[in-house]
Amino acid sequence: MKERANIQLTSYDDIFGGAAKEETAKVPDGDVVVQLPLTELHAFEGHPFKVKDDEDMAKTVESIQEFGVLQPAIVRPDRDGYEILSGHRRHHACEIAGLETIPCIVRDLDDDAATILMVDSNLQREEILPSERAWAFKMKLDALKHQGKMAQLTSDQVGPKLSTEIIGEEAGISKTNVKRYIRLTNLCPELLDMVDEKRIGFNPAVELSFLNPTQQKDLLEAIEYSQSIPSLSQAQRIKALAVENRITQEGMNIILSEEKKQDVDRVTLKNDVLKKYFPKSYTPRQMEDTIIKLLEQWQKKQQRNKDMCL
Repeated sequence: MKERANIQLTSYDDIFGGAAKEETAKVPDGDVVVQLPLTELHAFEGHPFKVKDDEDMAKTVESIQEFGVLQPAIVRPDRDGYEILSGHRRHHACEIAGLETIPCIVRDLDDDAATILMVDSNLQREEILPSERAWAFKMKLDALKHQGKMAQLTSDQVGPKLSTEIIGEEAGISKTNVKRYIRLTNLCPELLDMVDEKRIGFNPAVELSFLNPTQQKDLLEAIEYSQSIPSLSQAQRIKALAVENRITQEGMNIILSEEKKQDVDRVTLKNDVLKKYFPKSYTPRQMEDTIIKLLEQWQKKQQRNKDMCL
């Protein structure tokens, strides 16, 4: 492990700037807060939580610039410096704010304990994407199994049930939903992104997670062809045929091209029809926004013409 230089010990009163006792009471007894260089810290390997330069990040940067970092990050030492267990967003915000150090609590944990702490601390956030929750639950499940939380149980069926119960109780959801979230980790990145973007619902996504990689690739092409997202009933039918290896891309095209009950009054414009009117770099969302703006302009023009005739 390389030498650590210029580490400054800091009291809780200094970190929290005289914050209320109830604020400091949340910090575990015996922990010491140290100021660590941002360059010494790196993300937890394989952590599923996304750090985005969005509006929330901008607010975090503004808060840090005004008040400093109110809650220390939690890290563990490794060969490359320190691995962040909790505080990935704060670390990035400090970089944007132009700070050189960040207050940290250093804990010497093994991989399993570090994984569990990383998952539990990050799941406290208000906004968690389905993909983040799915991979976090899976990482925690694997860590619990490796730690031997299943006691001396030898049944493969009973073991995972107990571990998902532990995760569910701590997350405030049922063990069944824990398993359903973990199923999402079987989706390819493209489909999982659609779940995060709320284009594919959670329940249909769970059904589609039973498709193998080739079938999922066919599904993506079917979605593009039909310009339609599977409903729950469609996803269930596709899954039933897929597990029996009786589904093809053409079959998915037919299923997804069916008129859904909620689509009776919907007008659908296919990508290949629209693309000739837009630059190649335009995404479907950009095309949609442009069309809406043009329709609004057309509507205003129609209203003006109507007013002139009165």
